Amino acid sequence: MTLLNTPGDINGALPSVNVRGLAWFMLLIVGALPLFWIGFVSLAQAWSRPEYSHGPLIPLISTYLFLREQRRMPLPEAHVTDRWSGLPVLALGLVIAVLGNLMRIPDIVTYAFIIWLGGVVLTIFGWNRGVHHLLPVIHLVFMLPLPQQVYWHLNIFLQHVSSEMGAWFLDLLGVPVFLEGNIIDLGVYKLQVAEACSGLRYLFPILSFSYLFAILYRGPFWHRIVLLLTAAPLTVLMNAVRIGIIGWLVDRYGIAQAEGFLHFFEGWVIFLICVALLFLLALGLQRLSPNPKSLSEVIDLDTDGFAAIFARLPGIRPSAALAVAALATLALSLALTFAPARHAQRPDRTLFALFPRQIANWSGTFVTLDPEVVKVLRADDYINENFTNGAGSANFFVAYYDRQTEGEGIHSPTVCLPSGGWEIESLAPTTVAMPGTAYGTFTLNRAVIVQGNTKQLVYYWFEQRGRHMTNDFAAKASVMLDSLTRGRTDGALVRYVTPINPNEPAGAADTRLQKIMALTLKVLPKYVPF
Repeated sequence: MTLLNTPGDINGALPSVNVRGLAWFMLLIVGALPLFWIGFVSLAQAWSRPEYSHGPLIPLISTYLFLREQRRMPLPEAHVTDRWSGLPVLALGLVIAVLGNLMRIPDIVTYAFIIWLGGVVLTIFGWNRGVHHLLPVIHLVFMLPLPQQVYWHLNIFLQHVSSEMGAWFLDLLGVPVFLEGNIIDLGVYKLQVAEACSGLRYLFPILSFSYLFAILYRGPFWHRIVLLLTAAPLTVLMNAVRIGIIGWLVDRYGIAQAEGFLHFFEGWVIFLICVALLFLLALGLQRLSPNPKSLSEVIDLDTDGFAAIFARLPGIRPSAALAVAALATLALSLALTFAPARHAQRPDRTLFALFPRQIANWSGTFVTLDPEVVKVLRADDYINENFTNGAGSANFFVAYYDRQTEGEGIHSPTVCLPSGGWEIESLAPTTVAMPGTAYGTFTLNRAVIVQGNTKQLVYYWFEQRGRHMTNDFAAKASVMLDSLTRGRTDGALVRYVTPINPNEPAGAADTRLQKIMALTLKVLPKYVPF
């Protein structure tokens, strides 16, 4: 921060307190709290999850990096003329934060906080000096949870990679293994490579550690890039080794080896091995240098002088740019605090418990989902009904969400099906005509999925307040738009599934699904309102 350059700074004594500058700075911080509050609450909740449990450490590490940058640079100039250039960045963070509050999407508010904080740094220090202090601000990204859609797609991808590599590692160890989706079949036992085994809970802290490591590393720039780029594949590889070791132990000593403390202990061992390997890589890179150094010489962990930097805080200089930043932040916080509350509109709808069990010549049987599936689904209401008639059978499934902006949200079948052992043979948008229904002619996703000798046809789409959408990211964008313009964030996943029988004519499965669709879609708007 821009502090008074007094003789006390040079001699290590406390500088004079600049009341006006400190007052504007404190007003800026206090004024920001209401604006970013829902983001902070969301962060605290996310940090309780294993994959984000490293989150509370990130602000502490960023503070360390900031103090380190302050220590190695000279005291600020007495007159700084480029503070105003930080205000556009700060204003961008404020605008995004307001939108996040209006849409009630905490993730957007937390992203806005980092942008706003970057603007604060540039405003206080001025652009020329402030850009040298942005690395600690960027490091705060590692404390944020991923957007839900990105999280699920990345999680399923890593589950698949970990399963494949874990099975390969088991094969190297001489253990007979068969892989079906994310299920490792050892014969007597089957291991489900679940969400917790995807490696995300190790990937995030290792990426944060590698970023910190690269900043503290005193060596050529390309060394730092190598350290950063190595972290992700190293973590994925070591997680696959972990899965392979668990499989080997289960094969030798029983299923208890995959549960409880030993499973947790193996995870931490792998994490520490990843850290050790990064240190070894740094040592190896030093060996390639013309003048190799020891690791203690190339990693800057010195904390001397931090107390003196903290002591300079009361000497922060006032400026017109700082005053504008504080007043703008406070004004928006007050406007949001005292503005009439915006409540998400929840349209009247009928519960799925009342959905017909008999439609024309189709008889339906409601099937309750497994509690673990319900926990992951997090739907406010759902129907999972098997319909049959003399010509065949079809499954009708809808997961309905009252809100899709505060952690709740739809999981795409492209995310869920592979984890259950299904392989997607084909997937493409298809236009269907449903005359006599409110849907008319619309486009949905048509997928053929295979598991062993079983083949099924799947139709699905995302029903978003009268929009029939095929892309989950576009569906999420529509939620954000409708939250602002219509006050509605409800929506649903609609899915139909039927077997593709080996002896039936081509197109018979499509005909069967479209018949049950034509009947159920006549009544579905009562349960999933437009």
